[in-house]
Amino acid sequence: MPAVASPGLQAGAAIPPVIHYRTVKLDGVDIFYREAGPADAPVVLLLHGFPTSSHMFRRLIPALADRYHVIAPDYPGFGESGAPDHTAFKYSFGHYADLMDSLMIHLGATRYAMYVMDYGAPVGFRLALKHPEKVSALIIQNGNAYEEGLKAFWDPIKAYWADGSEAHRQAISVLVAPETTKFQYTDGMSDVARIDPDNWHHDQALLDRPGNRDIQLDLFLDYGTNVPLYPQFQAFFRKYQPPAIIIWGKNDKIFPADGAYPYKRDLPHAEFHILDSGHFVLEDQFEVAEPLIHDFLDRTLARR
Repeated sequence: MPAVASPGLQAGAAIPPVIHYRTVKLDGVDIFYREAGPADAPVVLLLHGFPTSSHMFRRLIPALADRYHVIAPDYPGFGESGAPDHTAFKYSFGHYADLMDSLMIHLGATRYAMYVMDYGAPVGFRLALKHPEKVSALIIQNGNAYEEGLKAFWDPIKAYWADGSEAHRQAISVLVAPETTKFQYTDGMSDVARIDPDNWHHDQALLDRPGNRDIQLDLFLDYGTNVPLYPQFQAFFRKYQPPAIIIWGKNDKIFPADGAYPYKRDLPHAEFHILDSGHFVLEDQFEVAEPLIHDFLDRTLARR
């Protein structure tokens, strides 16, 4: 009887990278992270945005792990990381940057490229201010460092920054509502039929955990502390000129393309790509964004 071929991988086919799902306690809180790729390869740190987690990188991680040591953490209050009560734990972007620094030290990563998106931008740029010598490259995707990028969407949040009042806090609570979570994934997308509804259902289930609403509202208030640091972020770009690629969904109402173009002032050699997408570029333009990112890293970081 002739041999019957196994239904598994064909001979010569690439074996998908193994992704490990790990948790480490740092500063008294559990920090969850996804990790893949060769341990001795150049490190790529993926920093997620709101309202998601490292889940947003679920396709990018294996794509990059062929040549890179990829690390994608969840901040406290997001994803699978711990979520201590907001009255007992400081939910701030400065604290997040310190925790990401501790994670990189724990993992022995002394130099790394950073993918920064949404909340990941101030977290990553604060980390860059702490350790500019450790930043090997930047991948910037709908993450702001210029006041030109704070348009009408931010007006009620700016009012909250101005006085921190309970009235303004309640006024922005819609930002954690299901319709807003879905909006972030569907608005401005080139093809909404390509967006998996599991995205917003997954994120909303985590936002709806007891106590998480207050965590998120604390973070909206603390986001205002990032804006005075924008000049320092920009000075870092100008002084160190890290290799950079900017990939931006032009239809994003939260971080519109108005915030993308100013990077050219301080990073004149940055590669610049404006895509027909919304907030989460990797959801509907993955096949465009991933080759751009991989090629950029290959030319910038890969071992020769």
